[in-house]
Amino acid sequence: MSFRYTKPFARLIDEFSKMPGIGPKTAQRLAFYILKNSSDSVGSLAKAILEAKEKVKHCSVCGNITDQEICEICRNINRDKSIICVVEKVRDLIAIENTGEYKGLYHVLEGVISPLDGVEPENLKIDSLLKRLKTEKIKEIILATNPNIEGEVTASYLTKLIEPLNIKVTRIAYGVPIGGSLEFADEVTLTQALIGRQEIK
Repeated sequence: MSFRYTKPFARLIDEFSKMPGIGPKTAQRLAFYILKNSSDSVGSLAKAILEAKEKVKHCSVCGNITDQEICEICRNINRDKSIICVVEKVRDLIAIENTGEYKGLYHVLEGVISPLDGVEPENLKIDSLLKRLKTEKIKEIILATNPNIEGEVTASYLTKLIEPLNIKVTRIAYGVPIGGSLEFADEVTLTQALIGRQEIK
């Protein structure tokens, strides 16, 4: 007969195990970590979680996370507002931003086209991207979707939509491994992928 945790502790483990990338062993370690810490420390953690959940939202322009209506990147007058880098998710935006090399704007799609997963173009932030292209003075769109099947399909779909607008469309170079994920690529690789981007014709 296996050991049975008391209900409050078992529930804590169960909640941790619902998080992405957290297995049963890690969930158990996190639960013991919570028990070991003081009430003040745990209260501070709980407060931080609730505050983030209540105050952090998506930028109404690009989809980045922010506690304002418009994020710092979109508000920054020193950014090159003629270029938009299109990414799948906020974590990809952060990875590119951490290179310190890219100075343009962003647009977060919040996913990629993947019919097998029930994700169609209308489920993504494509309409808001097209609206930006028609209202802002954009000269170049960098498609920085991941180099996998879904990322390529999404990039191809966007290219067909953007071409009639006479805006230059480029794709990040393949310094990023095929099937890889931008958020896990190192900063040097991402920088070279941006520098080596090629126009899609």
